[in-house]
Amino acid sequence: MGPKRDYYEVLGVGRNATDNELKAAYRKLALQYHPDRNPGDKEAEEKFKEAAEAYEVLHDPQKRQIYDQYGHQGLEGTGFSGFGGFDDIFSSFSDIFEDFFGFRTGRRSRSRAQRGADLRYDLKLSFMEAAFGTETDIEVQKMEICSRCKGNGCEPGTYPETCLYCHGTGQATRTQGFFTVQTTCPSCRGNGQVITNPCSKCRGSGQVIARKKVAVKIPAGVDNGSRLRLTGEGEPGLYGGPPGDLYVFIHVEPHEFFSRENSDIICQVEISFVQAALGDQIMVPTLNGKKKLDIPRGTQPGDIFRLRGEGIPSLRSRKRGDQIIQILVKTPTNISKKQEALLREFERLESKKISSKLKKILKSGVESSTG
Repeated sequence: MGPKRDYYEVLGVGRNATDNELKAAYRKLALQYHPDRNPGDKEAEEKFKEAAEAYEVLHDPQKRQIYDQYGHQGLEGTGFSGFGGFDDIFSSFSDIFEDFFGFRTGRRSRSRAQRGADLRYDLKLSFMEAAFGTETDIEVQKMEICSRCKGNGCEPGTYPETCLYCHGTGQATRTQGFFTVQTTCPSCRGNGQVITNPCSKCRGSGQVIARKKVAVKIPAGVDNGSRLRLTGEGEPGLYGGPPGDLYVFIHVEPHEFFSRENSDIICQVEISFVQAALGDQIMVPTLNGKKKLDIPRGTQPGDIFRLRGEGIPSLRSRKRGDQIIQILVKTPTNISKKQEALLREFERLESKKISSKLKKILKSGVESSTG
């Protein structure tokens, strides 16, 4: 932060300025840079604070004398360090602000900055978009600061007025027996101010409904139920408060061939019983195209094979999972007479083999029992 400017320069007055001239100069700057007229404008906030500090010093005879003689360094010796925030300014000059604007802006009557509400958007993605990531534009309906009144809810050139019900305090007081109860003013809802001439565009709310396109970058590996947070894309804040966030909830559509378990993908592949018996090399669909898979001789239904690194990238490590392949052995239907004859011959030979094995088992069992 740079050195402080000369207080007379800040207010735009000469060193012999009278109290009325100081007040008039400060009034002009306070109106120009008031935070309610410049919501979210940091430069205007700093100029508003700077003008308040200058007026605080120069309208006080003792502080002004010290400043005229020793400058900013002299004031530091007195313990004066300016204002901590807007509430300190409004509290110190509550009577002056009432003269300036026609309403109280003391600590209790001025509304505090409020963060804007968060928004939710539900986004559908295909299985492949979720696996590899994508970029897309979404359109959200949200409130935005009214361009006509700049968010204060009043017709340009007018300002809120002191609430007549609570006299600007924001509190309604009523007595019940020996007790006095304070509640939020029902007329101004605690603001201490009412808008008598509401903005024709936003009808006094200070905000209008708008549709906005927002670019969303979907990282590779998002899953069903994942949530993305877009900072500052929610509803605008009130009274200079920060905007809320936009949360994008991901809904992944199912795939006709693949399913997912964490970062692994799972699929089922059919082979014939001949391929299962004799072995084969087949082409299997993956996320990156077709890959070769060796089927060993004697593969059984339900056997599992794994293709390393052919799964989905992990959101944390970026390492890809695997592709898990379950084998289904297909039983042939509508076979020809020749095929049937071959199968029956195969069955005869297989039965003979099984019969031979049974005889050996029975024989070994009899020998062991007689031994």
